[in-house]
Amino acid sequence: MVTKISLACWDYDRALPILNGRVPVEGFEIEPTIAPPGTLFPLAVGEAPYDVTEFSFASYLIQLSRGECAYIGIPVFLSRAFRHGGIYVRTDSGIETPKDLEGRTVGVPEYAMTLAVWVRGILADQYGVDVAQLKYRTGGLNVAGRVERLKLDLPAAIDVQPLAETQSLNEAMLNGDLDAIIAPAPPQAFADGDSSIKRLIDNVRDAEQDYFAATQIFPIMHIVGVRRSLVDAHPDLPGALYDAFLAARRIAMDRVRSVAQGSANREMSPWYADAYEDAVRVMGADFWPYGLDANRKDLDAFCRYCAEQHLTARPVVVDELFHLSTMHKPCV
Repeated sequence: MVTKISLACWDYDRALPILNGRVPVEGFEIEPTIAPPGTLFPLAVGEAPYDVTEFSFASYLIQLSRGECAYIGIPVFLSRAFRHGGIYVRTDSGIETPKDLEGRTVGVPEYAMTLAVWVRGILADQYGVDVAQLKYRTGGLNVAGRVERLKLDLPAAIDVQPLAETQSLNEAMLNGDLDAIIAPAPPQAFADGDSSIKRLIDNVRDAEQDYFAATQIFPIMHIVGVRRSLVDAHPDLPGALYDAFLAARRIAMDRVRSVAQGSANREMSPWYADAYEDAVRVMGADFWPYGLDANRKDLDAFCRYCAEQHLTARPVVVDELFHLSTMHKPCV
């Protein structure tokens, strides 16, 4: 008898072949739910309603280190993103270089969100910033009311405080209560073209390509988690899911290549082909690999960042991150 399992993630091109049934998960019937990360992540660390779910990488590491995660990860990376462009500053703040952030008041949706972990790690490693000197204020980026999804145990010397429940980071920036914002999307004022806010790092693409050339890291944001109790009953499930997601990723990569190399542009982006060619030139043809072996540098760095930033209860090592059956499967 085929076992039905629920799977929840956003409608990424690399997930759609599973969500729409084009790629089966061998031995299992998928009941899909499509929802954005902002909806799924608080559920994953709380009531855990789905058998398989997209999962914030930082939240996963924190819960794993505490021995309280309902899920075991598989090395499928549904979201990856370079983050040099995610730092916004007031133009009158006097912040001209990353080092100038020290001692400043900086907004972030959640201190423990994956984006913030990566940005702090990059600031420390690449720019020599003492990220413990930043004064962090948390809250919703453009809509007030966001809170940390996990309780944190930070040293008293790290200044992390929530904004007022009625104030968004965007509003606080415009009011002068924040000198900078670290976020995965632009503050509304920046998106609207307000000249009082700018990106800290100019020529973001050049900075990110230089970062990859130096580190070979393409930051991992979201993984896939499988309910531990279900894995106990079906130990073949993690491997079957990994194989399906790898097949779905191949379909997505093939389509990206065919669109970029097509005689007519099927995507509403004027420079789609240029972006694809740039990615291949800098990162190689398979620039979005799954699996542990092809991503060890990324994973090592993130585990280190979580420990250095006092987020994990103990140092977590790469070889304990994922279900054993998926540890050394093919990456592309």
